[in-house]
Amino acid sequence: MRKILGAILAISGAIFLSLAVMQYAEHRTSMKKAMAEANALALIHSSYEGELSKEEPYKPLETVAETVPTPEPLIDRKTFSPKPNDVIGVLQIPKLEAELPIIEGTDEEMLKKGVGHYSTSVFSSDGEQIVLSGHRDTVFRNFDKLAIRDRFIVKLPYGTFEYETTKTDIVDKDDTTVIRSMGTEALVVTTCYPFRFVGDAPERYILYAYPVKSDESI
Repeated sequence: MRKILGAILAISGAIFLSLAVMQYAEHRTSMKKAMAEANALALIHSSYEGELSKEEPYKPLETVAETVPTPEPLIDRKTFSPKPNDVIGVLQIPKLEAELPIIEGTDEEMLKKGVGHYSTSVFSSDGEQIVLSGHRDTVFRNFDKLAIRDRFIVKLPYGTFEYETTKTDIVDKDDTTVIRSMGTEALVVTTCYPFRFVGDAPERYILYAYPVKSDESI
């Protein structure tokens, strides 16, 4: 009986592991396609002196800002009106050397492809709350390494926008008060918490970042 039970447990474990590997592979494929689409649409420009790479050491923004020209916007903000599931831009996280596609919408279909933009929130330069969300075990891995003053760079067809983290918070997963009018431009980045929790996490980790003035980037 014990041998049969052991065999059942072993088979169940193997099936669970196989499903996890398949889901991860599917996510990587979807995100790769989204990044390719972003490149094809010319939504992103090389980070700093080239694409961010794990082989290259992290370069402080203060250093690279002096050598990298600001790219010309592709379209005017007034004509930017994405539809659900569109690839709309790129989120760069210099501290993590990460470059991620931003997808319009936060349904599971969108989050499989990259970082989701809450459709009820606005976009950069609109002077209100911009909300981005992603899975802690895919696009937002290593989020526990981020701290106050770390920066996010949002690249959209009509411009590139830089934000600096000033506050973090942890709320219940069902707390919807995070999405609200703030009366000022703010990038709110959310993911599930605790970061290493197995299963559906009970909380959400929130980072609040505010626009970096041009004179602060030099």
